[in-house]
Amino acid sequence: MLDLTRSLDAAAPAPLYQQLYDSLSAQIRTGRLRAGDRLPGKRSLANQLAVAVNTVDTAYQMLAAEGYLESRPRSGFFVLPCAHLPVSAPADPVPPPAAPREEVPLRFRLSTGAVDTALFPFRTWGRIQKELLYASPELLTHGHPQGDENLRLAIIDYLRAYRGVVCSPEQLVVGAGVEYLLGLAAQLLRGPGFSGGCAAAVENPGYSRSAAILSNNGVPCRYVDIDGGGLSLEGLEASGANLCCVTPSHHFPTGVTMPAGRRAQLLHWAAQSPERYIFEDDYDAEFRFDTRPLPSLQGMAGPGGPVIYLRTFSKSLAPSIRIACMVLPLGLLGRWREAFGSYANTVSRFEQQTLCRFMEEGCFTRHLARMRGAYKARMEALVQALEDRFGRERIRLEGRHTGLHLLLTLRDGPGEAEMSASAAREGVGLRGLSEYYLAGAERCPPNTVILGYASLRDREIPELVEALARAWG
Repeated sequence: MLDLTRSLDAAAPAPLYQQLYDSLSAQIRTGRLRAGDRLPGKRSLANQLAVAVNTVDTAYQMLAAEGYLESRPRSGFFVLPCAHLPVSAPADPVPPPAAPREEVPLRFRLSTGAVDTALFPFRTWGRIQKELLYASPELLTHGHPQGDENLRLAIIDYLRAYRGVVCSPEQLVVGAGVEYLLGLAAQLLRGPGFSGGCAAAVENPGYSRSAAILSNNGVPCRYVDIDGGGLSLEGLEASGANLCCVTPSHHFPTGVTMPAGRRAQLLHWAAQSPERYIFEDDYDAEFRFDTRPLPSLQGMAGPGGPVIYLRTFSKSLAPSIRIACMVLPLGLLGRWREAFGSYANTVSRFEQQTLCRFMEEGCFTRHLARMRGAYKARMEALVQALEDRFGRERIRLEGRHTGLHLLLTLRDGPGEAEMSASAAREGVGLRGLSEYYLAGAERCPPNTVILGYASLRDREIPELVEALARAWG
């Protein structure tokens, strides 16, 4: 028999039709309502429960859609056969997590991934997007899987002029972020056509996300220490890896630039086997403040060389504009087209064409020059303020020549962990260098933290330095 002695509660969070549905479905599952039982008519049950007929009808229709009930013309709703499942007792409520300790809110977040959003070219970018939106309805359709050809040509022109990259449009792939492109390349290099397994040498310290992406795509990682010239060739040989992932123009996080001799050795290592490849992440190469950077590894190797070149526009434009590019060696193009040629491109064509016009009109190079000037002035002001406040004999600052962060070593510091914790108590969020050691963190230089200054406002520098002075005595 139908048991609805418990009235529906209009004040409950769940709507009335949901409450009725829950009650009836529970009775069907437990066998209280058996197969073939006829439910009361909608009007009759609505009067009994003092609810609208629509409430009952909605609950009945939900039960019928899920196979609990069958609607028979001019006869009503009948219970269908249903496996009787015991209704478990309500679980004890999970106690809420303990309230976090009250901490000083962070006023300064010295993140290495931040940018100064005030430097974004809002007016020019917006103008181009608006013109494209009204004048180019074809951008609503699918484009080329590797990215629109005119954008690839514009990127190639820029990379050839400023990074020495040598490639054709067929070799360049546009995608939504370096992470996405690196993941595809990792799948490519462990697919059919490679005789043995693969493993990648990853810089230590280094960017943990690259190691995670490679591992998640089936490429085990071996961590190889860096020295004053970047990735150690002796460590690379000893690792047994046939792939390596490097940031030769600006190693993250130490800022080391791999010299030409070490680059030549790395290319020689790769040339010894047709299954050896180098992932070149051209990290922060556009932000060099003293001299022009060395040409890319890809440019040294040539279009047929063993280098897979990766570059993002996140720092030069904005992290949320997910545009990056990858240059594949000629020898991998056939395998790429076979594996991924049917994939749709992951970047909006409106964003692609906005960047294309931005580059073709010369706006991109002017924008980069403006950013370099602003960031260089900010870095110099921060360095001067830190040295004035702490004294050059007490702190060492590295990484001034390129990139958007500094390594700060406090010579008489209390230890990296305490430096970070005491800075947080003063409202400054920063990370220690040891957090980027993927193995052997005990070898990390002591008392060293990372100051990402890109998102700082110039007027905030004195207040930041005073906060660090209070934190570190």
